[in-house]
Amino acid sequence: MVADNQPNIRALLRGLDLLRFVNSQGSAKPAEIATAIGVPRPTVYRLLHTLEEAGYILMSASDTRVRVSPRASGLGDNYAAHSHICRVAAPGIAEFTDVHSWPLDFSVYRDLHMVIEETTHWRSPFSIDRNMAGLSLPILRSSAGRAFLAFLEDKERSIILDLLRNNNDPEDERFLLESWIASRLVQYRKQGYATRSARTFRPDTSSLAVPIICEDRVLGCLSIIWIASAFSMTEAINRYASPMKELANQIAAQMVKGAPVRQADKKI
Repeated sequence: MVADNQPNIRALLRGLDLLRFVNSQGSAKPAEIATAIGVPRPTVYRLLHTLEEAGYILMSASDTRVRVSPRASGLGDNYAAHSHICRVAAPGIAEFTDVHSWPLDFSVYRDLHMVIEETTHWRSPFSIDRNMAGLSLPILRSSAGRAFLAFLEDKERSIILDLLRNNNDPEDERFLLESWIASRLVQYRKQGYATRSARTFRPDTSSLAVPIICEDRVLGCLSIIWIASAFSMTEAINRYASPMKELANQIAAQMVKGAPVRQADKKI
């Protein structure tokens, strides 16, 4: 019987701790992992390198965050699916920002918020906040949340709205009025995108979002954010709504195939 190799056992346990933490968070930066599992950052990088080679960790294509891979889906939750769509979407959103300059975010619904999973803020020359990855956005006061709600099945949307009412957040009150819900969400669904003005949230910026819909399910949303004084909402819609819808449709189509989306894939 071969004697246990204690350093290897310790490395294995640290690797498992790393996977559990990343899995619980959805995504995390190496510095966050080091703090959470109590090991030096160089050790975290060595563990990440090993786990990536083994296929259990995916490095983000748009920032320094890591996620569990579909191979690690046995850890028991839905983050492997999020990792898959992030891999598919990341090249397309990066190329979108290369073409249009302004930052583009991909966010998913989680616990009454929209959480940014991929972002090109670090890539955009006009970003005013580079640390957007992992940020939770209020669902009623963000364009991504509004787009998500507008395209949900009625039953799911009603449940989320009831939960939001139970939270009693005073900033959400006016957006929970039946008159607002009946008019705005229907409007967003009809036009295929949702908007958020600077008066609603993050007063220096405005945003526009479109849903990514695959097999009648809203997988997440793409949202472009810009400095509110740069141009009007009407100008933003005219410039970006159509290319964002095209990108969302490409991502949805490629989710079935599993291939990354690139702007070069578009038929001209």
